[in-house]
Amino acid sequence: MTHTDARVTRTPQVAPTGRRLPLLDVLRGAAILGTLMTNVWIFTGPGAEWGALQSGSSAGVVEGTFSVLANGKFLSLLTVLFGVGLAIQYASAARRGQPWPGRYRWRALFLFAEGTVHFVLVFAWDVLMGYAVTALLVAWLLTRSERARRRVMWWAAGIHLTLMALLTAALALTGDNSDDTVSDNAVSEEVVELYAHGSYSEQITFRLENAIALRMEPVLTFFLLLFLFLLGVRLFRAGAFGADETGRRLRSRLLAWGLGLGLPLNAAATLAGQDYFLLARYAAAPLLALGYIGLIGALVDRVRKPGPLMTGLTSVGRTALSGYVLQNLLCVLISYGIGLGLAERLGDTGPWWVVGLWVTVCAILMAGSTLWLRRFSAGPLESVQKWALRH
Repeated sequence: MTHTDARVTRTPQVAPTGRRLPLLDVLRGAAILGTLMTNVWIFTGPGAEWGALQSGSSAGVVEGTFSVLANGKFLSLLTVLFGVGLAIQYASAARRGQPWPGRYRWRALFLFAEGTVHFVLVFAWDVLMGYAVTALLVAWLLTRSERARRRVMWWAAGIHLTLMALLTAALALTGDNSDDTVSDNAVSEEVVELYAHGSYSEQITFRLENAIALRMEPVLTFFLLLFLFLLGVRLFRAGAFGADETGRRLRSRLLAWGLGLGLPLNAAATLAGQDYFLLARYAAAPLLALGYIGLIGALVDRVRKPGPLMTGLTSVGRTALSGYVLQNLLCVLISYGIGLGLAERLGDTGPWWVVGLWVTVCAILMAGSTLWLRRFSAGPLESVQKWALRH
């Protein structure tokens, strides 16, 4: 059997029957709405997308609380779930005896194209492009042995943590030696003006002209993405998302270790200041994300009859791609000058309007996706993707 376009003839260790796992939809919904807990502060801050690269301003209590709970955590959760989705598609190919990666390459390339359009037209901090590149590598790794994948996973974790430690040390040293850190990191008036009053075409041009800097996150965190993708594959095959005793036992361990270590480490890294931002977002946050899997799983296990919240999260999870793009588009139209311009109008009124914006967009997504799924089997962008890959 070759490793390119290999025909899958064996099902993985845990072979799902093709039935949808309800917990995965809830987790995806929570991950999509949770990423907005971080991104909403980008849309509403001075300089918006470019302002997020600056570290001169200190967060208040409300934004700091959002940061401890969400910054990097739900992004890591979403990344793990992308790995789970890849493992599910591999299992599906195994059941059908289809070649792998086979047509999945086209799906990943189409996702990269979607991410590129999303980056250019909507939001500079798109995650889809990085996911697509990582998915191509992990899809190939699924044709290798479990031992090989395990080695790659832990090597990726080690390289990532070493890189984050070195960059954090460099930031701490340069921060200590600079008396003008805050003023140097201030967002320029031209950029603030661009997002407050600039035209849509000017914002697109700005993204393209600064694409290297704005696309640095997926490059910087490639080894983290690789680790979390492979971790998602491993958790899925171990049965961590099932409704049986095995799944509950594994999720209990994730809850204990993820929250027990993740919460204090994230709080410490956040309170340590901006010099430790990389450790907070890209080292401590993934650990807490695993705790969230255990916590959300424990709550779902106790639900006897789904209410509006769980129904809404499930619906957002089933339309995750559409929900991700739509929430960013809504925030652009509400916050930037090309729309309502509330970021400038309400910028001096405190943080609570930002919290209100997050709650409002979440409610729109949960209600809208629930209504959409009453008539259609998939979200709008998911349907476009399926149609395109069939032709």
